[in-house]
Amino acid sequence: MRIDIISVVPDLLASPLGESILSRAQQKGLVEIVVHNLHDYAHDKRKTTDDYPFGGEAGMVMKCEPVFELVEKLQSERTYDEVIYMSPDGIVYNQHEANRLSMMENIIILCGHYKGIDQRIRDHLITREISIGDYVLTGGELAAAVIADSVVRLLPGAIGDEESALSDCFQDDMLAPPVYTRPADFRGWKVPDVLLSGNFGEIEKWKEAQAYERTKLLRPDLLEEK
Repeated sequence: MRIDIISVVPDLLASPLGESILSRAQQKGLVEIVVHNLHDYAHDKRKTTDDYPFGGEAGMVMKCEPVFELVEKLQSERTYDEVIYMSPDGIVYNQHEANRLSMMENIIILCGHYKGIDQRIRDHLITREISIGDYVLTGGELAAAVIADSVVRLLPGAIGDEESALSDCFQDDMLAPPVYTRPADFRGWKVPDVLLSGNFGEIEKWKEAQAYERTKLLRPDLLEEK
């Protein structure tokens, strides 16, 4: 898989993309993540990537020319399944969307900045707009890192125990059940006996019941969607 991320502040992505599972997955050759500095595709002396909006609204808008030049260059080199724009008015990101993206071969993620991007970019380049929540960030870089992390960890071989990803929260529209580790008794707070029983059938029943109860208590909206 290859993920190309377009940003006006690429250094903001260096740490999240260079640590932990994302780093190991790249070292294993499971994914190639390339961050592009959009300023490199602006050809005036100041490397300008934004301008004032028509109509007098406050804020700055990312320009068409550098975005089109970079995206079209990438598309001339390989086929992309999606060109994603991180936007607060996109579809709300969830585990199902992460699963879908993890099945793709190549994706581009455009990080918005300032007041947003020229509408013509959205009309003629973008194939998918994604939001990570109903709030506004300074730019799309942190949101793009969220997408990359959640997608790459699903790739076969990215994490040591592949079944772990399949049992994450939201994979079946349920929250995960409580988890415990040693010691079995900490300050008098004991691990539930069923988890120590070795009876895996009963353990699975307990986990399913706990997952349902946690979801009902904390995220009842997930059960309403079923």
